[in-house]
Amino acid sequence: MRLRYDEADEEFRSELIDWLEHNSPSRELLDSDKLSSAWLPDWVRAWQQTLFDSGWLVPGWSPEFGGRNATAAQQMIYFEELSHRRIPRTWNPQALGIVAPSIRDYGTAEQVQRFVVPTLRAEIAWCIGMSEPGAGSDLASLSTKAVLDGDEFVINGQKVWTSGAHHADWCICYVRTDPTAPKHKGISALLVDMKSEGIQCRPFPELSEPDFFDFNEVFFTNVRVPAKNMLGELNQGWHLTQGSLAHERAMLWIDYAYSLQRAVQGFVDLGSRIGPSGTRLGDDAKFRDTVASFQIDSLAISAMGYRGFSKFMVGRSSPEHSLLKLFGSERVQQCILAATEFLGPDAIDLGIEGPRMWRDGSWLIQYLRSFGATIPGGTSEIQRNIIAERVLGLPR
Repeated sequence: MRLRYDEADEEFRSELIDWLEHNSPSRELLDSDKLSSAWLPDWVRAWQQTLFDSGWLVPGWSPEFGGRNATAAQQMIYFEELSHRRIPRTWNPQALGIVAPSIRDYGTAEQVQRFVVPTLRAEIAWCIGMSEPGAGSDLASLSTKAVLDGDEFVINGQKVWTSGAHHADWCICYVRTDPTAPKHKGISALLVDMKSEGIQCRPFPELSEPDFFDFNEVFFTNVRVPAKNMLGELNQGWHLTQGSLAHERAMLWIDYAYSLQRAVQGFVDLGSRIGPSGTRLGDDAKFRDTVASFQIDSLAISAMGYRGFSKFMVGRSSPEHSLLKLFGSERVQQCILAATEFLGPDAIDLGIEGPRMWRDGSWLIQYLRSFGATIPGGTSEIQRNIIAERVLGLPR
């Protein structure tokens, strides 16, 4: 697929590429191991601050927030170039992609001043307390409670799957503040200092990467939070969660598009190998048809993503993001599975060449890891419900 940008946009691209070539961290640093999604080593903090100071952190925002008032098309160019070069803006994506825009959109003037710029400059690392043991995909069923006691809220409950909680400085924690209200009502969001007394984090490893501890169980026992740390209005947190998830979905699709492109390229590279039947995989018509199908899908994801992104940036409803979240995450998984099946037993040991997400693991291990992509921003089951109700107009 070939898209055409006007002269001003191509000048923007040239300026960005030139800046990246002269300022990006080394490939060795970019591909180095990380401890969690809220762990910010010195070089990551320095890199994010350099992006901020140069107006390249969030180009669509104004200069005081690390941007340069870039247009929607220019922002798309920005994400294209960073994804193509595998250059992350941050190692704390929830802070940059969800927390900062949520506080900017819903916070008080004091909260914006206190948190937004320090978050953008990687001076504060964040986690997000949404999922619970009994409220994962069904976020509205959360039961962690916060009771107002004078000028403080007192939190009791548990969160789970909280990425980077053990390294985070702060948390946006979604709590039930009116237990008598319908489940989509009575939810509020609190900005919680993770050093507060009564918070216990229990990190646990991932199945496919036992040395990587990102997910956490987080227990809140009589945790006191100043009432002024409430984000948005009391009992209106459900509306805020939808904004937060919209921010996440808006930034996820391009990762899926490039992930699928890389998986397809890895699939193509298998064509010269001898398969379990003793013949060259590339000589099998089914192999070629399968690769072609995934390549077409990767182009479709990009086309739909550009359309949805354009709508999102001008404030229009964008059902494309739910479609892309579902289709993109599942097609990446299906592509890796298909390659694994063609390889047979070799998939256990044969690795995938490429960036951090593909190295240190065979095709089979990558297939196990791919299940994680169907969870953030709303699980596949939730996406199907959203598409059924909001796109197809089906009854609940």
